[in-house]
Amino acid sequence: MNIYPIKAFSDNYIWMIEEGTEAVVVDPGEAEGVMDYLEEQQLNLTAILLTHNHEDHIGGVKEILAKYPDTPVYGPEETVPLANRIVQEGESFKLLGRNFQVIKTGGHTHGHISFLMGEKALFCGDALFSAGCGRVFTGDYQAQYDALQKFKRLDDEIQVYAAHEYTQTNLHFAHSVQPSNKAISEALDQVNDLRAKEEPTLPSTIGREKKINLFLQAETSEDFVALRKARDDF
Repeated sequence: MNIYPIKAFSDNYIWMIEEGTEAVVVDPGEAEGVMDYLEEQQLNLTAILLTHNHEDHIGGVKEILAKYPDTPVYGPEETVPLANRIVQEGESFKLLGRNFQVIKTGGHTHGHISFLMGEKALFCGDALFSAGCGRVFTGDYQAQYDALQKFKRLDDEIQVYAAHEYTQTNLHFAHSVQPSNKAISEALDQVNDLRAKEEPTLPSTIGREKKINLFLQAETSEDFVALRKARDDF
């Protein structure tokens, strides 16, 4: 299995999950890069997965479906009418021979979900970033905090495929909060090297995030709210 990042806009990643000649695409905010990649690699599109309804995650779906009209689109209710397979917390389905489990991870949007592929990979949209998490546009900070607690309970080895290249900025913020934190300082050095070469900083892992992600480390919802508001103003 191969999981490939298609870059979109200024900092989005559209994740392409490949098994043999079959592929599943996650959060295609634009269509051109997706369709070019499918053609170049001679892949058959098996499904589209949507985590939430923001345009930079769904904007390419209509154009992709115009070319691949029978493609199932899995997503939360807020992605209707684009999604034709509505899924919610606790449901699971199989694609590419793998089990995909649906986790409700609200806060960024009310209906935001994440997809856990087996015990290997987490596609978390804007709910979790490396060293960060999404802005709480709903104002429901408790929902976002609860989502982070769900992520913390996952196995350390699970790879984290977030939808944005925000790692460097997130680590700069974390370093400003905890300048003596060695794990954060070392991670920032590594990420600076990767970005200087224009290489992705993702995927991360749950284990790595537990060490460098201050939002995951927040012990109470009140601590999380204070931290999130500080990050919003950073």
